[in-house]
Amino acid sequence: LPDNLKALFRTVAMMVPDYGMIAEIMLYSCGYLDARPLAIKLVATYKLCSEQLSSQSHYDYGMRAVISVLRAAGAVKLKFPDQDESILMLISLKDVNLPKFLAPDIPLFSNILSDLFPGVKLPEPDYDHMRKSLLQECDRANLQPTPVFLEKTFQLYEMILVRHGLMIVGYSYGAKTSMWKMLAAALADLNAQGLLEENKVKVVVINPKSIYMGQLYGQFDPVSHEWQDGVLAKKFRECAVDTTPDRKWVMFDGPVDAVWIENMNTV
Repeated sequence: LPDNLKALFRTVAMMVPDYGMIAEIMLYSCGYLDARPLAIKLVATYKLCSEQLSSQSHYDYGMRAVISVLRAAGAVKLKFPDQDESILMLISLKDVNLPKFLAPDIPLFSNILSDLFPGVKLPEPDYDHMRKSLLQECDRANLQPTPVFLEKTFQLYEMILVRHGLMIVGYSYGAKTSMWKMLAAALADLNAQGLLEENKVKVVVINPKSIYMGQLYGQFDPVSHEWQDGVLAKKFRECAVDTTPDRKWVMFDGPVDAVWIENMNTV
């Protein structure tokens, strides 16, 4: 910029957060004893992923991704306090990242993890009850429970456990709707049997593209100067005041565009 123009701007210094230190402190606070080496491995994993994996618009290796892995690591540490910490970290990295990678990137990601965690063998996850309920529900809905369908449904369940908001992305007829419907039905089935401490699911489905932004989120009336709640605010309030332990899923079923998803960030 020319000097006379530069004089009108204030200079701002920005720094990149130290992911390693943040991860180390959060791991220590979750009760990990080997927090430093595990934090270094976590940062190295994301650095290698950003260099080696294909670039997709939904891949994210920033602070948000690191925090979700740390949150998952804290949860598994509470669940299995005596388990080897390398195994817990590896479980967290796989559970959070594997569902979003495309098929060609999965072997690369597995190689990165096997290099950083040499000799660490993961125990097979116990999905027996869940698989049985899913197969029953698929049979009831006349769907074919293919291995890929079941795997993706388990991944969706794992993501729901560690995140409070997520997206299911894919082409039309990719079984996205069938997947969440079968998972909701299976969770209700497990709840009826008293297994896995699961709860029934209440689903609110909204098509965000069928109404205006103001009708979706709420708007300020320019004439009467009154605030009118939108569909989302009304439904969300209904879910919030509901005292039952059921899971509540507020689902936006439609194409993603910048208009409504950016407003969702603000909300």
